[in-house]
Amino acid sequence: MRGILTDVSSLNPTPPERMVDAQGRPYFLRDVDMTLARFRELLNDPDPDIRAYAMGKLLRQAKPDDVFTFVTVSDVRTNWERVAPFLGRTREFWRWLLDEWGELGVA
Repeated sequence: MRGILTDVSSLNPTPPERMVDAQGRPYFLRDVDMTLARFRELLNDPDPDIRAYAMGKLLRQAKPDDVFTFVTVSDVRTNWERVAPFLGRTREFWRWLLDEWGELGVA
């Protein structure tokens, strides 16, 4: 091990009851008035651009430990080209993490 998370099982996600406020809005969507249920719908939208925008918002604004409550490493890898433009300053972190996990064989 090289001092990094070696797979998603070593993450510490936010408990579900602390993920949302009293109106059902997740903490990481502080800039929009959207429920967690609606956000999940966007992550599963048939339009790949809508899915990519939602995934980008998730990767950019949620704690990394919480990201994999909603998507898999494989989802992020598969959609990387569409998602990356939405990541802003977090793009290099996610690229680094995916590269590290790739070397370790994390799916």
